[in-house]
Amino acid sequence: MTRTAAEIRKAIESNWNEYLSKYANLFSSNYVEGSSPPSVFVGSYGYPKVLVGPMVPPVHGNTMVMDMPESWVGKSLEDIVNYRLSLVRGIQQVKVDESQGRYIESLQGLAMSTNSTDSEVEFVKNARAHSFVDSESAPFGPVGEIKSAKFSSSSSDKNIQRMYYDKDILAQDAVLELYNRGVEISKIQKCFSIGMFGKSRKLVPTRWSITATDDMVSKSLVKEIIDFAEIDSCYLFTFEHLGNLYAIILFPSRWMFEMQEAWYDQDGNVGFGSDFEDVNGLSHYPETTGAHFASRLAVVEYLFEHKVQAGAMVLREIRPEYAVPVGVWQVREGVRMALKNKPVPVPSFEQALDLACKGLSIDKKEWLTRSKLQNARKQKSIRDYF
Repeated sequence: MTRTAAEIRKAIESNWNEYLSKYANLFSSNYVEGSSPPSVFVGSYGYPKVLVGPMVPPVHGNTMVMDMPESWVGKSLEDIVNYRLSLVRGIQQVKVDESQGRYIESLQGLAMSTNSTDSEVEFVKNARAHSFVDSESAPFGPVGEIKSAKFSSSSSDKNIQRMYYDKDILAQDAVLELYNRGVEISKIQKCFSIGMFGKSRKLVPTRWSITATDDMVSKSLVKEIIDFAEIDSCYLFTFEHLGNLYAIILFPSRWMFEMQEAWYDQDGNVGFGSDFEDVNGLSHYPETTGAHFASRLAVVEYLFEHKVQAGAMVLREIRPEYAVPVGVWQVREGVRMALKNKPVPVPSFEQALDLACKGLSIDKKEWLTRSKLQNARKQKSIRDYF
């Protein structure tokens, strides 16, 4: 008998809940010694007083893969969750405008390290399992209040170090400079989060720093591509990973962008989020939250690399298999991977959408009902006659 989407989702969630309850509680100690990937985390709860600290696995050696999303494409959901559950998070409460002081400066040094850094953290009492998971940042293992922390010295990224000691450069300019120099976006996000850039430095919750960095970099690239010539044909790109299906349509147009995502809830109903922007940018905070900025970054990177301008529609179908959200990074990397694949040339946008929807379980009409891009395309084609 064929199971419904709701039944599949419930079965998968039940399996994952059992898995997390078992493996999230394996570490129980008031002390952890190991090599931080390097990794720091700034919480958002209690803002402007937030919980800040390192993440350290109880193992030594090269642990960089545990907190480097750019290297996670091709890994299984179980692989990624295991990486994250291995990271024990230390916390101390700090005001966001206290981006100096011995403790924060030690974390800033950790964040700019080029290699895994040997670390020792003693907790006030045994670290406890952490069960909260959100869609913006990847999960992590047990949490403990820090009594003391020591980090070995290690080499620092010279580009980041230069921005760190430049007290006159704006935070946004520092972010863009590092991106243009090839520093990984996840590395920039961590340093931005721990208050390392700008004239007036503040700590930024990790989940906010991820979205802010994607937003700043992609806006900068949009300003570049709007001067490029439009592409002369429609193309469809697809990719699937971690239970997420991506279909990206690029079509001849001045810059416009729409990101839609759809998922099955616990009752088998389809939920949607949809956001559209043109050269004027967004007029509201997106329904798709960080996914909008992450996918926009991947698309404009592709257009900038090829020195072209286009309209773009990104469709993301979240299958029941994606039962444990591992962070918005997977949207950015999923769209990046789709755009690295060989595209399918298609005669028209409508035919591209037809072809895209053949690989998705959600009907074309559902996507179009929520699309503002369709009306924008029609308005553009009318103006072309004048």
